[in-house]
Amino acid sequence: MDPEIQKMKEVVLVYLDRSGGLQKFVHDCKKYNDSKQSYAVYRFVISINPSDIAELDATLGNYILHNPLQAAQIFQSVCFVAIKTLSLIEQLQTEAQISILLRPTHLPPLPSYVLSLSAYPFNYTSQRFYMSEGIVIAMGTVTKYTQGARFLCTEETCPFSEGFRCIRVHCPGATESATVRTDFVCSLCSSPLQEDMKFRVLGDELANKMTIGNHYRIIGIPACVQNGLQMTACIEVNSVQLYKPNDSSFVSDNFKYLLSLTSSSRWRFSAVLANIFASQVVPPGTYNTLKLAILLSLVQTCEKENADYLDLLIMTSDTLVIDRLLNYSLCLLPRGIRHPPSGDIFPSVSKDKHGTGSASIQACSAVLAKGGICCIGDLSSYKKDKLELLQSVLESRTTTVFIPGKKYGEEADQQVTVSVQTNFWSFVDVDSSSKKHIQKENFLIGQMDVSLIPVNLVDGFGLLIYNEFPSCRLSSPVVHHTLKKAINPEAMLYKASQQFRTQDYEEFILYARNLHVELSSEAESLIQGYYLASRRVRRDSIHGSTLSASALKILISLAKAHAKLSLRQRVLEEDAVIAILLLESSLTLKHGTSALCVAPNPVFPFDLSDENALQQRDIYLMQCHHQLLKFIAAYSPGTHINTNEE
Repeated sequence: MDPEIQKMKEVVLVYLDRSGGLQKFVHDCKKYNDSKQSYAVYRFVISINPSDIAELDATLGNYILHNPLQAAQIFQSVCFVAIKTLSLIEQLQTEAQISILLRPTHLPPLPSYVLSLSAYPFNYTSQRFYMSEGIVIAMGTVTKYTQGARFLCTEETCPFSEGFRCIRVHCPGATESATVRTDFVCSLCSSPLQEDMKFRVLGDELANKMTIGNHYRIIGIPACVQNGLQMTACIEVNSVQLYKPNDSSFVSDNFKYLLSLTSSSRWRFSAVLANIFASQVVPPGTYNTLKLAILLSLVQTCEKENADYLDLLIMTSDTLVIDRLLNYSLCLLPRGIRHPPSGDIFPSVSKDKHGTGSASIQACSAVLAKGGICCIGDLSSYKKDKLELLQSVLESRTTTVFIPGKKYGEEADQQVTVSVQTNFWSFVDVDSSSKKHIQKENFLIGQMDVSLIPVNLVDGFGLLIYNEFPSCRLSSPVVHHTLKKAINPEAMLYKASQQFRTQDYEEFILYARNLHVELSSEAESLIQGYYLASRRVRRDSIHGSTLSASALKILISLAKAHAKLSLRQRVLEEDAVIAILLLESSLTLKHGTSALCVAPNPVFPFDLSDENALQQRDIYLMQCHHQLLKFIAAYSPGTHINTNEE
């Protein structure tokens, strides 16, 4: 035997012993030995750390990284000797029956180990490990492949007509026909080989570890598979790891200084943030309510199940400005998706042209925006069926994809449920609405005409917002801003743009969205009191309460978001007041004013031009808080809340 090969076998044994792999191997052997089922192939998955192996023996480390198939044979030989020496599997006969899958924990962080599908030439013949990273944008139906099979010689007098001499196992990049087909011949007598079907081993252990829309890092061996006249470049995945984004975001010094300057009030920091936000797109002091809502929605994003979602529906006649503002805001998140009008918002099924011709589920915009924002633009441009589907998703945060079996070569129809974990942003052109629909004459005070969109869909969005500057009376700052930007798009028009850059907001939002916040008992009582009082006030004899069942969840989500935006980990009464004013303003637009009777723009009643304006706003919000307590006492007297006035 080659001394180098012998040395590598010794290193393999040492590594397995030190890493705990030998103990796992013995445990796996025991499961095979205790099983009453007969096996032709005994498959073992061995996790390896290339760095640790390279420290033990550089030659073996290089073998694993650049000749993984040959390295697997070395592990196979060591495992066979271990099984025979320790009598781990009594029924094992030949070394060929052992199939080893080496699963590296990582690869060296060097460019040569990163697979680029756009690089030329595509090195699919090397049969070595590469690492790739990306988002799953489509998935086919799960199909099991043959991991191993036993063949017998059809010539009865041939020694290979019995036992386990002819074993075929799957190799990376090989198609099913390379492992099992009917034209194999005996290497001893050249007679045809016939598969012993009861010993076929099937597997798909990695396919179910990936979810559409998730971000993964994968390690595998590239291959080129022929499908008819087409050649398809692919990678056979060996290891799948869910990508965990770098959460080492931070708050810039300018934001920290601003936080200290506004520490005298629990309302001021978020107000200033909204006031100067997106100064690259709109002037400071304009669209403040909308900008605050956008910031709240941005920090209320995550990839957790049952998250606190915050969807925005904007009523506007300034669609161009609003579109720019939303597009700018989307870029502040890793997953901010602008949906193209020509595509599908939710997952769809198509034929997999590059694979087996079976069904392929396309992620589409909403799933690709997982943990972020999906901006679907002008809602009035979508047809009824799309709006109904959107309403269903807003209510359940899931969507179902139907796969007809006959169409895609399957025996039975399938239904696949896909989770939709994203916030939705949309807007409606008020001018378009007024042109397409005859406006009703019996509007209540404060109510807007939203008849262009189904009522249940409007309720599905967390907030309905009407921006402050309709096009018929554009403010002078907006006009000047637009003209200056048209002349010099890269110009920094305001001091705020220099002090609080887009990158600062991006890092701030990533930091704030990861804060874990909890409701204080005072905030919870205030929210519940308002919710119960509103259900009693907003009620008619025919339809009952006009307050949707999701209103309580929206209130909690808004309050938590305001706490995050204020860099607090505890939701206070002040956060609940902002949440209630925003929701009440939204309800007024939908159903008209209530006994609470908030102003048309309750969170930003006047311009925030200086310190005095911020002080006046604090006084105004404290009055709103007091008015809210009286509202709860009048219409939800059973609710216990703290009415202590300072």
